[in-house]
Amino acid sequence: MTVHDGSALEQRNETAAISTSSRHNAFPRVQGRAKGYDPVAVDAFLARAREAFESDMPDESAVTASDVRDVSFALVRGGYAVGPVDAALGRVEDAFAAQERRQKIARMGARAWVQQQRQDAQVVLDRLGRDRRHRFERVSFVHYGYRVDEVDLVADRIARYLADGTGLTVEQVRSVAFRMQRGGYRETQVDAVLDAVVEIMLAVG
Repeated sequence: MTVHDGSALEQRNETAAISTSSRHNAFPRVQGRAKGYDPVAVDAFLARAREAFESDMPDESAVTASDVRDVSFALVRGGYAVGPVDAALGRVEDAFAAQERRQKIARMGARAWVQQQRQDAQVVLDRLGRDRRHRFERVSFVHYGYRVDEVDLVADRIARYLADGTGLTVEQVRSVAFRMQRGGYRETQVDAVLDAVVEIMLAVG
């Protein structure tokens, strides 16, 4: 596992990505009766993210990469187009993850940090190493969960990535979507593992 501590150029690029995304009315709006993300909420969150990213004194209200990944916005008529906002949020999450990586390496030391990432990856691998169709808890047959075969296919790709570091990108994990079936995998468990994978991928850069 290689440690990337981030060059000055990378840090400038990260700041530029957040600055561009946080500009007022930075995104196109949907037309007609179509709905998009609430512009007021999007602008407010991105402004808070920029302030947190540029702050030298983070506090309990500071924005994290996880916060960016989990944020959601109401849909309103004439709102911001979803695609461009989601793409910008991905870039903002990347910037926060890189910043957090540098801070953790400085605090923990590179060797301890690498060991932590290996341990986190092993936890995910242990889960995905279970037999197909038994990797996650199943909901009862009267409820809907993620389609088992689709989740297992993605799980196989993730396991290969964690084993050799190839064949998968952060964007692919972020954008993965599953159809639903009765008695499928419990959504919360699958989503938690996908979030953990994104965190690992961003951590190792």
